[in-house]
Amino acid sequence: MENRKLGRSGIDVSPLGMGCWAMGGDAWGGGADDAESIRALHKAFDLGINFYDTANVYGKGHSETVLGQALADRRDKVVLATKFAYTWDEATKEDTGPDVRPQAIRASLEGSLKRLQTDYVDLFQFHWNGFGTEGAEAIRNTLEELVAEGKIRSYGWSTDFAESARIFAQGPNCAAIQVEMNVIDDAPEVIAVCEEYNLAAINRGPLAMGLLTGKYQPGQSLPDDDVRGPNAPEWMKYFKDGKPNPEWLKMVEAVGEILRSEGRTLAQGALAWLWARSHLTLPIPGFRNVAQVEQNCAAMQYGPLTPDQMHQIDQILGRIPQAGD
Repeated sequence: MENRKLGRSGIDVSPLGMGCWAMGGDAWGGGADDAESIRALHKAFDLGINFYDTANVYGKGHSETVLGQALADRRDKVVLATKFAYTWDEATKEDTGPDVRPQAIRASLEGSLKRLQTDYVDLFQFHWNGFGTEGAEAIRNTLEELVAEGKIRSYGWSTDFAESARIFAQGPNCAAIQVEMNVIDDAPEVIAVCEEYNLAAINRGPLAMGLLTGKYQPGQSLPDDDVRGPNAPEWMKYFKDGKPNPEWLKMVEAVGEILRSEGRTLAQGALAWLWARSHLTLPIPGFRNVAQVEQNCAAMQYGPLTPDQMHQIDQILGRIPQAGD
């Protein structure tokens, strides 16, 4: 597959990015192996990946630190995206809530730059999904100032709300909207905004938190320290009470045969659906080891699904009428 553009920024990005949340060690249970994370990042780079997405809050800065260590010697060849909003106490590592005052945004960026071992960030993303529209323009203006100062090249918002995306889209240097999106959970309203304003649609949750890997069976339990486990946050819709949500799992099973076409794995087919969905999509699957990176990158060899396959999936999932209805 050919590279894509990061929206209207003109920045050249690989069609697949690496989602670096798990490297922080605070998401999937069992922590993270830093050495394996670095090996996986190097493997991704060797396989043609140049886009890496993290956030200041992943592992309270740990994900950024590992990413900086891994890619410092190839900074001019990679596109680094990080996020701001959530804060924590450096001494106790306790969460202190979101802070989006101009001085807090600037302080967050300075911390990220230090951990990433760089003097600029390619994409700086507002990391508060449900912030709403009031006050968003002021945040956007601060980000425009940071572009003018050379601290960031572009910015975006990690939001699932089209009205929020549209406010940021008014800024000349907005390049992307990060949206939860996958084959069983489309985001047509946000995609429409991205296409109207030529913004990259960075797809978090492209594998539905693991449901689209085929690893999880009905009734299978996840450990307490896993973000999908019994103590999962409210937004964890793909898993319920520490088990795969039967409602979503049923949809995975319904489209599984199409996704596995031409020898793809289920996950590779899910990525292929996203590439076919829009020329602006940029999926960022998470990873914990080299093998997962290799499997995800291999999806690029197959390319996107065909229009006919996309049509079939829409019919199966009830997005368009079945023939004869």
